[in-house]
Amino acid sequence: MTGLLAADDDLFGGVNDFFDSTTWHLIRNLGLFFVLVFWLATVFWVYKDARRRIGDAWLVAMAVLLPIVVPFLGPIIYLFFRPPEYLEDVRERELEIKAMEERMAQGDLRCPVCRAEVGAEFLVCPVCTTKLKQACANCKSPLEALWQVCPYCETPVDSATAVHLADTWEEKPEPRRAARAGATAAPRRKRPSP
Repeated sequence: MTGLLAADDDLFGGVNDFFDSTTWHLIRNLGLFFVLVFWLATVFWVYKDARRRIGDAWLVAMAVLLPIVVPFLGPIIYLFFRPPEYLEDVRERELEIKAMEERMAQGDLRCPVCRAEVGAEFLVCPVCTTKLKQACANCKSPLEALWQVCPYCETPVDSATAVHLADTWEEKPEPRRAARAGATAAPRRKRPSP
């Protein structure tokens, strides 16, 4: 029986010797040090990210408290509940919207195609020749799209005039494809199969 106990003592004695050695203490202490550093790094990351996303100091403090109280799981919880945008992005978007509203309030009109500045009375864009408005058939004044009557000469706006722009503008030649398609509209013959 004593021989059996001595064999068990020798078997676990090597394991006990390893855990009592300075090598094990060094490995354990380094492991704990790296876990501590990683935990502090997650707390610091949450702090930096919360400051960029949250404007209220109390909410930033609560966000930082979460990974301190709940290590390693706290940053994951913070990721689920953090605001989707940075404060800088929100401010930039608000400034862009404000600038667009100011431009619209000033009433400076622009061509929808080339974005060149055009006047309210322009029928075409002087830069890219895009048709902006329809001209009255009688007095040639510019008409808005929804007007039923010309306010300058009281001429009713024909729906045919609105549809057929060729009445007030030069006729453009037909595209070559359409002309070619009309000329070569003969039916095709099938090739005989071999």
